[in-house]
Amino acid sequence: MITPIMVEIAEASQVGEARRIGQRMAASCGFDEIDDGRVSLIITEAATNILRYGNGGSIILQACYRQDETLGMEILALDRGPGMSDPGACLRDGYSTGGTQGSGLGAMQRLSDCFDIYSALNKGTAILCRVFPRKSSPEGLGSPKLPFSWGSIAMPYPGEDVCGDSWAACVNNERGIFLVVDGLGHGLGAADASREAVSTFKQMSHLEPLTVMQHCNDSLRKTRGAAAAITEIDLSKNMARYTGIGNIAGSITSVDKSQHMVSQPGILGHSTRKFQEFTYSRDKETILIMHSDGLSTRCDLRGYPGLIARDPTLIAGVLFRDFQRDKDDATIIVVRTTAPYTGLKEWKESSSL
Repeated sequence: MITPIMVEIAEASQVGEARRIGQRMAASCGFDEIDDGRVSLIITEAATNILRYGNGGSIILQACYRQDETLGMEILALDRGPGMSDPGACLRDGYSTGGTQGSGLGAMQRLSDCFDIYSALNKGTAILCRVFPRKSSPEGLGSPKLPFSWGSIAMPYPGEDVCGDSWAACVNNERGIFLVVDGLGHGLGAADASREAVSTFKQMSHLEPLTVMQHCNDSLRKTRGAAAAITEIDLSKNMARYTGIGNIAGSITSVDKSQHMVSQPGILGHSTRKFQEFTYSRDKETILIMHSDGLSTRCDLRGYPGLIARDPTLIAGVLFRDFQRDKDDATIIVVRTTAPYTGLKEWKESSSL
């Protein structure tokens, strides 16, 4: 397990700190000297831009996987600065509003295997750079894609080394099932509870959400308990099934509306009055958003024109930046469905196991 790290960028010395942390994470991911250099340059440019144009912000560094199981790194740069009126123009070499050579954003894009940006006037800027070893095969070459993509962020309570929240995803060509779990409190005890839920979820993920949740309830009796929610997306029926215990928030979101999903009160593993499953309609234009109470219940896409079309990790980053409470562990996962493919039979991933 490679723990995600968030580095605050408020003054010049933190640029070097972020770069050094990124180099250590790159080594943990097995990157060679050339790929390590790519990561270092991206982080340096991103952090410098945050200071110069964003009035400070943060960089999130975390491991990620392609569907062919290649291990890589995500670099997510977030600020609440004045934003860009024309992000496309800012990506062109030679364009600058700060008296520089104007090649930083373009260089970040070229050094990344996947790159995405979201910026709006007076709403700040979010940049996602995803880096994989150059010695690995390019994405999609000999590795058919599954019809789901997702992005997540899971950060611990300030001052803690482990996150008491977790998430997991198990998908195939017709179905995806997703878990967000928040161990009671924070620290090691909370992390133990969330890991137990993830372990049970992965063993039982072929079952319907309600049955999976009941199994999780049984397995969490030996822990301090948790809040949890499970969503299944059935592509053949264009519907989502949801069950939740406690204060995990879930929604099926489109450009113009959001269906908020219903959880039952209680603590999974200790005090649950009843389990109930709800069904929601969906289509290919909607995304699934699930998050723990480390993010405000006001967390949604209203006021972010165009964000729904961006990479799921970038969406998660913008919502995390603007709705994090700073008083608890915080986890968010964003899921998008794409056109069906054939090939890979199954994919399982989680932030904790």
